[in-house]
Amino acid sequence: MSSTANPGSTAYNDRRTAATSGAKPRVPSSRAAAKERPISSGDIVPEDSASNAPQRSTTSHRVNGYSRNTTERQTARLQSQVTTRERLQVWTKSPIKSYAVDGNGADAQRSGLQERGQTSSPVAAIAPIPNKEKVALPPWKPQASLVPHTTAPLASRISLPPVASLLPAPLQPPSLQQLSPHAQELSILDDLLYVLMGFEGQYIRYNESYKPSVEQERLAGPSFRILPGLDPSLGDLTNSVLKMATYYTALEAFVEVQSREEFGAINHALCASIRKLLKDYLVLISQLENQYIINESFSLHVLHLHTLPTNHMLFQVYTLAQEILKKNALLGEDLDESIDGFDDVDNILEQLREGGVLVPGGMTKTMCKGGNVLRLLTDRLAYMSGDPAARTLLQTLLRDASRPYMTMLNEWLHHGGIKDPHAEFLIKEQKSIRREKLEDDYTDEYWEKRYTIRDPDVPPQLEAVKDKVLLAGKYLNVVRECGGVDISTEVHDVPKSFDDPRFLDNINGAYAHANSSLLSLLLTTHALPARLQSMKHYFFLDHSDFFTYFLDLSASELKKPVRQVNVSKLQSLLDLVLRQPGSIAAQDPFKEDVKVQMNDVGLTKFLMGVVNVRGIDQDDNDSSNTAEKYRTPATQASSTEEDNAMTGFQALEFKFSVPFPLSLVISSKTVLRYQILFRYLLSMRHLENQLLNSWEDHNKVLSWTHRSKEDRKLEMWKRRAWTLRSRMLVFVQQFTYYCTAEVIEPNWQQLMAKVNGHDENNDRGPGPPKVSRTVDELMEDHVDFLDTCLKECMLMNSKLLRVLSKVTNACTFFANWTHRLSRELFPADRSLVNTPAANKYIAQHFPSHHHKNTPASTSSAAASTNPSVPASLSTYDPTKMEWLDDMVNKYEDNFNKHLKLLLDALDYFAATETVALGR
Repeated sequence: MSSTANPGSTAYNDRRTAATSGAKPRVPSSRAAAKERPISSGDIVPEDSASNAPQRSTTSHRVNGYSRNTTERQTARLQSQVTTRERLQVWTKSPIKSYAVDGNGADAQRSGLQERGQTSSPVAAIAPIPNKEKVALPPWKPQASLVPHTTAPLASRISLPPVASLLPAPLQPPSLQQLSPHAQELSILDDLLYVLMGFEGQYIRYNESYKPSVEQERLAGPSFRILPGLDPSLGDLTNSVLKMATYYTALEAFVEVQSREEFGAINHALCASIRKLLKDYLVLISQLENQYIINESFSLHVLHLHTLPTNHMLFQVYTLAQEILKKNALLGEDLDESIDGFDDVDNILEQLREGGVLVPGGMTKTMCKGGNVLRLLTDRLAYMSGDPAARTLLQTLLRDASRPYMTMLNEWLHHGGIKDPHAEFLIKEQKSIRREKLEDDYTDEYWEKRYTIRDPDVPPQLEAVKDKVLLAGKYLNVVRECGGVDISTEVHDVPKSFDDPRFLDNINGAYAHANSSLLSLLLTTHALPARLQSMKHYFFLDHSDFFTYFLDLSASELKKPVRQVNVSKLQSLLDLVLRQPGSIAAQDPFKEDVKVQMNDVGLTKFLMGVVNVRGIDQDDNDSSNTAEKYRTPATQASSTEEDNAMTGFQALEFKFSVPFPLSLVISSKTVLRYQILFRYLLSMRHLENQLLNSWEDHNKVLSWTHRSKEDRKLEMWKRRAWTLRSRMLVFVQQFTYYCTAEVIEPNWQQLMAKVNGHDENNDRGPGPPKVSRTVDELMEDHVDFLDTCLKECMLMNSKLLRVLSKVTNACTFFANWTHRLSRELFPADRSLVNTPAANKYIAQHFPSHHHKNTPASTSSAAASTNPSVPASLSTYDPTKMEWLDDMVNKYEDNFNKHLKLLLDALDYFAATETVALGR
């Protein structure tokens, strides 16, 4: 029987069905169909055996130079003698091959190749073979199953087919040595069309060492072997084409693995782009198959020429995929580079805070995703820039892979938010640091640690502008949390890839907009200049009439030891003073933010710890000796006793509450600097008041005002004491003036000029708006202002601080000594001692020296007539003068010595470090 059909329809549909099923290995191709031996009715036919074929009658026809074999399959029912014929039509270019199976299931005896156009007789086709006893063969039943779901949505769920080496002997093809060179080429062509789609052929199979079930080997790609007997010229061309099959199989496995959820959106986009390339590759294979069927001149050499560009394309993608897999430690590479995950303590703690579980071994596995993938693509593109085809391909992959990254970038730049579920973006967010914590404890963590840059994950395209990207999002995030940004609006007309010409303009424009928005929020809405001016009044004692009144009211409380001071009482007195009509603080809208608190650590001890912290933290085996070496007398073992002996004047400081977002500029670190300057200015103010009180004593107390005509030595001593007190007072006043008028005030004016200043040249040129001032520069200027004040006030130099502390201590001791000395001068003055005026003055101003047993009425009467005073104050003591002279000499020497050391140190540091310290 003969039949006609479209040459391309049946065979092509059979091939597409076989190529897409993937559930079983190939059986001998119908393109090289062999004649099959008819089986007699007496044979024993095993069910479902591949070697048991129905009875067929075969006829061969020639159509346009092609060999068409029409096989009629006949199924006989012995009981009913009913015969059913089914016609199967197959187009082939290969010679007809015939197989026979003997009774032992061995290889069939090959009846010989028939040349193209030769026909076989139906009678000969059904001629029986001499009777031999047939033995039933075990059935070949390969089974396909569903594999479990993975997080890759498009991954194949059909199990892998068994390898061809497991096929039973009846399904094995004849040896290549028995085929002619032309037949070998046709058979190899037929196999290649399957192998290039990921299936094993009859003569082209996986190497025995290759295991398809092992994911690592699938990712590396299979290596193929050709059964022996192939012509060497055909073998060279075949091996060259087989590289493309290795690339395709490896890329299919790469797409399935890298499409899993944990590899991130950038890898997913890259896999989608590679999947499109593989789809075009399969279209090419279909076109080659069509040429193989309809074109008689189609040969292995033609196939090789057609696949050269695609082979080069797949090689570039394969090389990129292998680099990514090595970074992910999926190819069995050394894991030394991947053990750095344990160092990321912040991420581990963040994962534990969110209720996550640390998987064993999960800390040592790195993931090449996000910016690292884009970096690999960019580096590969730069390396292959001389290859036009590779450059075009890699540009396409980079463009497609960067789209999710650009979406995250635009969200950060224009909304101040991060939508990064896979931790791929160059900005890392610490979600544990929230704005609500700033209400009670405003620290710098919100600004410095909530958003940070992942330096290893920054794409090369953003390396130069990563700081702008960070600041733009941080600024906009603050504005957004204050309700200044509508995050519901979508951003249109923004670049979608790195190669967009508007890429850098988009970043610069977003940075300028975010900066201007936050500056406007701080300077206008939250009145930052007014807030800073208010802090100047309280911490730098500017227009401090209210503070002088506060010190007068609270003097009795501040004289107590620090542990006995009633802070609530001081706060009540401060509130009363701040609301006093007529004072500058009464009109201050921020006076409610000022609170009183006591610091248990002395100022000198605290400053020496700050200054010497670098020396203490150095790596030294003798760390205890190092710490002691940098300690001053104020910070040695007696420091605890000094802390206990501190008075309220030495421990008083102000606390200033600042709301968000002003707490970003007026942070805890800046408030600490304000408090140091305040305590230092307060100590100088208190020392000045002590010396002024001493001056009042020198002008009011009788023992100082009385001029002795008999003892000129005493008068000369008083003049020396007055001169020393005057020098100390001038020093303290001049030093306070220097700190306030020559250090704080000029630097303050410069700071406020920067805060309120605007660049006149801004927005004059084309392109995106230029930024004259940024919020970070404002914050840096604020901190620099305070650091400059601390340095020029000699508080950040250990040597100057030590000498200055000794000078001020000498002044304090002398002021307290002269106050007590007013009583001791009476017995030293021969013309004043035991006179009625002296006794009356002692009785009125030093009542503690009265006899305790004297009744109150008696003592008052005696004070009016002849007061009774202690003998120590009513008797002249000539040794007093020597003691007084010796004490004044010690105070003078001490003050002169340390003052000279201070001036010499100022000259030295003015020449080497700070010019402002020069005289």
